[in-house]
Amino acid sequence: MQRRRIFFNAFHMNCVVHQSPGLWVHPADQMHRYTDLGVWVELAKLLERGKFDGLFLADVLGVYDVYRNTREVAVTQAAQIPANDPMVLVSAMAYATEHLGFAFTSSVLHSHPFPFARQISTLDHLTKGRIGWNVVTSYLESGARNVGKSGLPPHDERYAIADEYLDVCYKLWESSWEDDAVVKDRRRGIYADPTKVHEVRHEGRYFNVQGCHLAEPSPQRTPVLYQAGASPRGQQFAARHAECVFLTGPTPQVVGHLVKETRACADQYGRAPDDLLFFMYLKVITGDTETAAQRKYDEFLEQVNYDGALALLSGWSGIDFSQLDPDQPLEYVETNAVRTLFQSFAQADPNRRWTTRDLARFVGIGGGGPVLVGTPEQLVGMLMEWINVGVDGFNLAYAITPGTFTDFIDGVVPVLQQRGLMQHEYNEGTFREKLFGQGRARLQKPHPAVRYRRSA
Repeated sequence: MQRRRIFFNAFHMNCVVHQSPGLWVHPADQMHRYTDLGVWVELAKLLERGKFDGLFLADVLGVYDVYRNTREVAVTQAAQIPANDPMVLVSAMAYATEHLGFAFTSSVLHSHPFPFARQISTLDHLTKGRIGWNVVTSYLESGARNVGKSGLPPHDERYAIADEYLDVCYKLWESSWEDDAVVKDRRRGIYADPTKVHEVRHEGRYFNVQGCHLAEPSPQRTPVLYQAGASPRGQQFAARHAECVFLTGPTPQVVGHLVKETRACADQYGRAPDDLLFFMYLKVITGDTETAAQRKYDEFLEQVNYDGALALLSGWSGIDFSQLDPDQPLEYVETNAVRTLFQSFAQADPNRRWTTRDLARFVGIGGGGPVLVGTPEQLVGMLMEWINVGVDGFNLAYAITPGTFTDFIDGVVPVLQQRGLMQHEYNEGTFREKLFGQGRARLQKPHPAVRYRRSA
């Protein structure tokens, strides 16, 4: 099913270096000022001017210490360390905007669902329903150690934990307070009817909760649910829970196959094709001419830091690339980290044998996915290649910020709008309504959250 417009999120992280190690030294990059709230407020205003649907914030609670078995390189190159909490940025950015959605990453391994559910409800109230949650299961062993665990649980068990975590959150968000529990009756002096506020009693394998949700129902109750995971178990999780699926892959053909597989799995849960939106990771570099765009790309590539790129890649894959010959062709190795990342390089071109040096250059400029380079008109054609295989939108990463986003908004957005491929104005309503249509502020059947709804 082809949609009438393409969806766009900006992909960012509350740190110095997100996906392009080395480029923070570029004189136009502002992320050395990531602790300045004004930087984030101005970014949100820029994205709303460009009619982006949302700002998607990544996060990790670990450090990239697989490469050379030390965090030294990650710290030196600011490769996602230092990294501040993304959640606390949202209130200020939401106050400065009216329509932009905000999705942030939080792992089910790093906080208990009871306080987390309240944090989500609080932000959903403060933003008037513009909150999304990117549900992740973690991939850094250091992140597990940081919160008192001996290491990461096995890959598929992490998704079992996530299934139960979400069930707890659904109970808190959807069933604890009835729709008409809050009466605000000044005459009688009654704010809420206690007979319509219910205790959640959850005793599971991983979590126990005995108590009512502390926050009254927010505009969306359950936030817009993002998920990023293309392994078979990750696809199953997305098919059951996700509304927006974050994908990465080397070619439209590879990504199109993942989209079809996940939609087929969602169909088994009774979900319709338009219940899920698929967002592809891309980085876009543009200029007035093809030569200008390529010159900009070459300039960025010269500043890529080899060790910083391998620190990120080692953390994502779970493989210490310092132990490998930089020019030796690589073989796929299954790990407990991001399983599909490394395999995707082989799928991109079966006739090409990637080396460590090749991967460092690829990751250094592109991060975890492809880089598109060209004029605005050329880029629209490239974007359509992904749309035509079933992708609904894009999470656009940056080489430098805010420059990469400014270039896209001033150059590519007008061309997209002229061709009817991007919104000119925002629709009213919550984040979910802006993505899925008016009247859909809350999740719809057959999503598993709905079965906990007392008014259902």
